[in-house]
Amino acid sequence: MKTNKDIKLSLWKQLLQNQTELVLPTDYPRPIPHKIVESSIEKDIALSVAKQILNLCIQTDATPFSVLLSAFSVLFSKYTNESDISVGSSSASNNPLVLRFNVEKTDSLLDVIANVLKTEEHALENEIPFADLLSVMFEDKKTSSQNIDLPTSNDDDFQPSLFKVRFFNMTDTDNRTLNDTNSTSNSDLTIFVSQSSTLRRLLPIQIKILYNSVLFSEQRINEMFLQLEQVFSTTAKDLEMSVSKIDLVSAKFKKVIPNPKEDLNWDNFEGSITKFFENNSLKHPEKICVVESDAEVEGKFRKFTYKVINEASNVVAHRLIKSGIQREDVVVLYSYRGVDLVVAVMGVLKAGATFSVIDPAYPPSRQNVYLSVAQPRGVIILKKAGELNLMVREYIKSSLNIICEIPALELHENGSVSGGKIQEWHEDVLKEVENLSQVSTEVENGPDSIGTLSFTSGSTGVPKGIFNYLSALNLNFDTGVRGRHFSLTHFYPWMKQEFKLNETEKFTMLSGIAHDPIQRDIFTPLYLGAELYIPTSEHIGSPGRLAKWMSENKITVTHLTPAMGQLLSANAVDEIPSLKNSFFVGDVLTKRDVSRLQVLAPNCSIINMYGTTETQRAVSYLTIPPVDAHPGFLSQQKDIMPAGKGMKNVQLLVINDAGLMCGVGEVGEIYVRSGGLAEGYLGLEDVTKEKFISNPFNIEGPTISNVGKLLANYKGPRDRMYRTGDLGRYRPDALVECTGRADDQVKIRGFRIELKEIDTHLSQHPQVRENVTLVRRDKLEEKTLCSYFIPLDSNHDIGELLKDIREYLKLKLPSYAVPTVFVPLTRMPLTPNGKIDKNALPFPDTVLVSTRPSSTDSDKNLTTTEKIIKEIWNVLLPHNNDIQPSDNFFDLGGHSVLATRLVFELRKKVACVIPLSVVFKEPTLKFMALEVDKIIQRDSNNLLQKNDDGLLDFERKEETSEEFNYAADLDVLDDKVAFSMDNGLEEFKFMIENDRENIFFVTGVTGFLGAFILRDLLQRYPASKVICHVRANSVEEGLKRIEENGKQHLVWRKEWLENDRISVACGDLSMPRLGLTEEAWDQLSEKVDLIVHNGALVHWVFPYTKLRGPNVLATVEALKLSTTKRFKPLLFVSSTSVLDTAHYSNKIGMMGESGKVLESDDLEGSRTGLHSGYGQTKWVSEKLIMRAQERGVPCTIIRPGYIVGHSFTGVGNTDDFLWRLVKGCIQLGKIPKISNVVNMVPVDYVSAVIVSVAGKKDNLTKKAYHIWHPHSFRFDDLFKEIMLYYPVVPTEYMHWRTSLMEFTFSESDHALYPLLHFVLDDLPTSTRSPELDDQNAKSVCQNDQRIVRSNFLLCSLLWKCPDVKDFIGLYLGYMSKVGFLEKPEWKELPHLSEWDDLKVISRRGQ
Repeated sequence: MKTNKDIKLSLWKQLLQNQTELVLPTDYPRPIPHKIVESSIEKDIALSVAKQILNLCIQTDATPFSVLLSAFSVLFSKYTNESDISVGSSSASNNPLVLRFNVEKTDSLLDVIANVLKTEEHALENEIPFADLLSVMFEDKKTSSQNIDLPTSNDDDFQPSLFKVRFFNMTDTDNRTLNDTNSTSNSDLTIFVSQSSTLRRLLPIQIKILYNSVLFSEQRINEMFLQLEQVFSTTAKDLEMSVSKIDLVSAKFKKVIPNPKEDLNWDNFEGSITKFFENNSLKHPEKICVVESDAEVEGKFRKFTYKVINEASNVVAHRLIKSGIQREDVVVLYSYRGVDLVVAVMGVLKAGATFSVIDPAYPPSRQNVYLSVAQPRGVIILKKAGELNLMVREYIKSSLNIICEIPALELHENGSVSGGKIQEWHEDVLKEVENLSQVSTEVENGPDSIGTLSFTSGSTGVPKGIFNYLSALNLNFDTGVRGRHFSLTHFYPWMKQEFKLNETEKFTMLSGIAHDPIQRDIFTPLYLGAELYIPTSEHIGSPGRLAKWMSENKITVTHLTPAMGQLLSANAVDEIPSLKNSFFVGDVLTKRDVSRLQVLAPNCSIINMYGTTETQRAVSYLTIPPVDAHPGFLSQQKDIMPAGKGMKNVQLLVINDAGLMCGVGEVGEIYVRSGGLAEGYLGLEDVTKEKFISNPFNIEGPTISNVGKLLANYKGPRDRMYRTGDLGRYRPDALVECTGRADDQVKIRGFRIELKEIDTHLSQHPQVRENVTLVRRDKLEEKTLCSYFIPLDSNHDIGELLKDIREYLKLKLPSYAVPTVFVPLTRMPLTPNGKIDKNALPFPDTVLVSTRPSSTDSDKNLTTTEKIIKEIWNVLLPHNNDIQPSDNFFDLGGHSVLATRLVFELRKKVACVIPLSVVFKEPTLKFMALEVDKIIQRDSNNLLQKNDDGLLDFERKEETSEEFNYAADLDVLDDKVAFSMDNGLEEFKFMIENDRENIFFVTGVTGFLGAFILRDLLQRYPASKVICHVRANSVEEGLKRIEENGKQHLVWRKEWLENDRISVACGDLSMPRLGLTEEAWDQLSEKVDLIVHNGALVHWVFPYTKLRGPNVLATVEALKLSTTKRFKPLLFVSSTSVLDTAHYSNKIGMMGESGKVLESDDLEGSRTGLHSGYGQTKWVSEKLIMRAQERGVPCTIIRPGYIVGHSFTGVGNTDDFLWRLVKGCIQLGKIPKISNVVNMVPVDYVSAVIVSVAGKKDNLTKKAYHIWHPHSFRFDDLFKEIMLYYPVVPTEYMHWRTSLMEFTFSESDHALYPLLHFVLDDLPTSTRSPELDDQNAKSVCQNDQRIVRSNFLLCSLLWKCPDVKDFIGLYLGYMSKVGFLEKPEWKELPHLSEWDDLKVISRRGQ
């Protein structure tokens, strides 16, 4: 029988389930491990506030303590945006209590007090010793929980905590109370309330706050006191006021945050950038303006003076005006990064027009979208940008009203400028205005003149037709933002003074040419009269070269994005001592980014800036001084640099849901108030009104000044604010820090990831009860997929469970979608409405459970090489606690990009070329070290350094990673009795006939080839039925998978189901009996007439051991089915990967038939030397089939090459290596020169061979059928076909490989990374394949074709392999239509209407 205490404990356990952790905003980063430096501040409550507290006490029958607790809870709710509040409190018995209650935004302070009173009453009624409560809540104090801070592994004083804030009445508190609630995690805040009467005061109340000064500044705690008083003073006027409307801006803080009514000098127009530029040209005409690096000759430059640039832009401007371009007409610039862009931009602005830059690297379809939005009247094509794509040219001709075109703008070294010819017989378009080079246009640009049209991503307010069109092309809609001349110069006088900029500066042009930051790159030096340096794409794209280029040119100022900053510092060895200012904008800037640049540029001030396209310029700033000037500055900042404060005449306003200015720590949306905002969105008036709003704090608005009345092209002052959609909060110093966005997109390493899909699959794991997946940033600030889950069995070995979950998800999801970090929890934190409270989930690095020995002990047994590798793993991997020799790089969060980084770090450490394949071949620490030692031994004449025991690392290994002996498995698995004609069964009788109800059993029907095998069997044998082996939980699910697969491959016929021609056998290839029940197995053994074993797990990286089950053991089970009850023919679909050894590849180049691998070959040439696990499993499977065939079992092998798309529909497999290679080349813009023959065979031909083999008994006597493309199609031929559609340049393989490597490193989020381990080793060698003899395949197809025709069967199979060259365009069209490839540049791809509803098909395990 339960005691009263047990009942109370049970009630508390239920009450405190799924608490939301109260994470208060801090001033400094939370250290790991947790540290405490306790500080305190004590204040007397002001008499006026004390009276208000007394009034509330009278109205609610509460104590001052409870009223103050309620008011503090309002603060905590507004700080954290949480309604679920838990605090520790005291009682008259000195026993700590836990109070949990809600603070809703719609509650009044009276409501909150009522909730607190009710909670206090309940807690006192059910009071139990706090130690007992802890015991029941945390039965295992070392168990990870979302409501406790996990300590380091050496923290033996760990004690769990039920709250982050303690709120105590001093009269109810003694040392025991404090000690009982204290822990190593410690509370963030402890608030003491005391009351003691004096002669002078009737109601004295003192508050003392103990706080951790490692987390909080004294300034923040003082402001908290003021905000507490603000709660009472605000609600005194209206006790029914909702929590959301309580103003937290204290009188003191109001003086330091922006005043939303302040006059921002609306009429203060500095003048147009064109006038500043022209004045500088007159002031110092021979001064160097632009220095352009030569792309052809390293170290060569082209230098142009202000006079030359000014006169060239005058010529362009006069040409535009003479052609009829009017003020604010849009002129599109088809551009490249170079001096001609500067000339074109200034020429357009001098004409009074609006420029918009288009990058020729964009797909033609995207370019046309920009043109459709911009509706330009003029087009300027920079000669070095190349010619317009035909598709774009046609769009311009048919859909736009262009009145002026400059077809090939080029500034020559002698200072002359040419524009090109519209037709060959015409003169240069600039010829007739070249005499006006020194004549100013005198066009006056005012503050509201529209000078720029920039594009920003978004879909709000987009017309439905346009949105649907773009969605079909997998393109985001980019809204056109109309930029005013006001901002083009507005900030420069202030920046010149603030950052001490002058005419001697050397700037860089590094921004994307079609992005609005390119404007700051160009205009800043032109305004100052400084120099603009332009690098080549090679300088930008090659790690290390950009830093060298900047150092050699003594660059003093640069504008960067964080990503460009990372590229600048990557592999950089050259310091840039000349760099004085580096302005960052475009993304979050991390401490790591800053530290790296400070090492590279020790004299540089780093300015973190915040802005959007709609604000036209970066509008806020935070200056991070050089290390020497302020060594401790960075250590005081959190990991993400704040946005800072507004520049001159700009305000960053953080506004809450109720439309009030936020107080310190309160979360709200960031609004930008400035006179320099863009005009709005082109053609989207409703969206402009929604995002660019009139200042609600200044309803009357500003009045125009006398200066403003004199300005031309000025609409007068407009007090507007732009809603950024970014969330943020004010720090105590009034700087703004960004906290995120509600519309964050999940994109990691270039892949868009659907979190719900991950959670769906994870939830289906038999040992997972509940789960949720988030994107978190790891210790390197890299986005990381993190799955939190509750195990079904809390006693399950966590290490084994994590491994099992990873392997399970690898079969369900693409590799990039498998979470890097898994966090087991005892319970999920929930919001009051029952949803998972994602904000309360612990940070992965603090929650990882470890049952491993300490690293200190384990390191003693590591070899030198193992220690080197472990050190690198510790840096690269997202969680690295106590890495053991048996740990797998990929299981700890490694992926191909990190593998590449690992190899490069290894190469630097051991001074030896380590191939990337080592990481995939031996992913465990121990065997990876063995492989590295072998390479060092082989490639170096020097002995390895000996260890303390006198042995070399390589010598002291007890285990070695010799080439895996996959062939040994053959004898283990071969059943000489069962897999034999002499196994006691009756004589084999071949049952397949053209018009008989044949029963086929087929595996792998839900794959690419399987869909066509199913279709062709049912077509070729019209009376037959097919039993489909499918991995599914039910027959219904299996049929659904078959149908969906058939529809995606355009082969599905609904009559198959209606006529009962297909059925499902649910199973699993890796299980005994193929996962079938014994009853189902027996039924198949009796009624099946022929087996097509097509199923397998195809994986580029997995070793033999991981593929053995679904590939080899499944073949054993297929042989068992073939030889059980009665003999049944078995067709085994293999792969030419069994021939990927030197024995066979060395046949290449031999003359005559002897150079071919015969279909009768016994495969002994691959007994050793196969390096891929997949090829090894296919070899063992084939040898099992061959042995069984030699003993009379009716079986044979079909051995296709690269299976590509259908020859008529073009439907293909996007997970194939060839198409990933093609995609990688297109993204890179380069193709390798590889002359190897590539055996590409259409899927319908492969299927025809298989179905034809099934038709005659004699066909089973052939050892194998090679499916070979007879038209000598090579990789070079494939790439030539690609060149017809895409802008790719043929490149020597080594240069291509280097470019790919550098490109992937510079774009670490790029989707190319799955190709790296193929490429960074020797791709030409790994893709060499011998010519195959295919007489058996050709003969069986010819015979079957005759049979079909002679029997007048309605069947049309592809009995002859066509030349795939004729279908490459078709294949590309399909790949583009389903979104795997972008639409091409050069010409339209073929299109079939059947493709309209298709999508990319993702294979499991690829």
